[in-house]
Amino acid sequence: MIRALWTAASGMSAQQLNVDTIANNLANVNTTGFKRQRVDYQDLFYQTLREPGTEEGTPNGLEVGMGTYPVATQKIFASGDLERTDTPLDLAIEGTGFFQVALSDGTIGYTRSGTFRLDQDGRLVTPDGYAVQPEITIPADAQEIVVGTNGLVSVRTSGNPLPTDLGTIELASFSNPPGLRSLGHSLYAETASSGAPVTGTGGLDGMGQIRQGMLEGSNVQVVDEMVGMITAQRAYELSSKAIQTADDMIRISNNLRG
Repeated sequence: MIRALWTAASGMSAQQLNVDTIANNLANVNTTGFKRQRVDYQDLFYQTLREPGTEEGTPNGLEVGMGTYPVATQKIFASGDLERTDTPLDLAIEGTGFFQVALSDGTIGYTRSGTFRLDQDGRLVTPDGYAVQPEITIPADAQEIVVGTNGLVSVRTSGNPLPTDLGTIELASFSNPPGLRSLGHSLYAETASSGAPVTGTGGLDGMGQIRQGMLEGSNVQVVDEMVGMITAQRAYELSSKAIQTADDMIRISNNLRG
């Protein structure tokens, strides 16, 4: 009976993490560029009571499982819907790639959220003040800002009818995006699992195209998350019932009279 208690407890712990993950997905349903996560599980080790084939007539052996445990939270990098804002500094990536920004510690962060703004020096930055890489500085007298699908930024200034090119916003891609480490603030960091970033121009070499005046919405589907939460809740309840049943059996055994 003690084995059943611990096995069922592992199921409750696993479903608690599942609900925590679903709750985070739902909390970020309106977060620009957010990518939903799911929990991956594996079964725990087995106690072998009889090896397969050791006795005649027992080809399958006798094993008892010890429960489950979470092994990974998988990021789902499917694209979210593009939402038109008509704000010139709102940018979305249609396809593969990440924007690059310089973090406060000097490292490069990666994001799908293109809610950019200008700082006091005219640099293109995130809402947290991280500058887009390569840096793009918009002159104070700019009257129109144009960002092409390849990331080329140009402006028209007063007294000059011809556009002036300021630089190109490069994108980065990874061989294994789910291996990126989440930093919060819609940012990711490179890891050994993600592989080294490959930078390039939007629309070339498999990179997505940049869309000006648009933002990429979260890829969370509320209905799917609610179904997942109900399933997790029922699985949690069943594991708790297994604990209660094991406890009842132990109580019955303790009340036996010789």
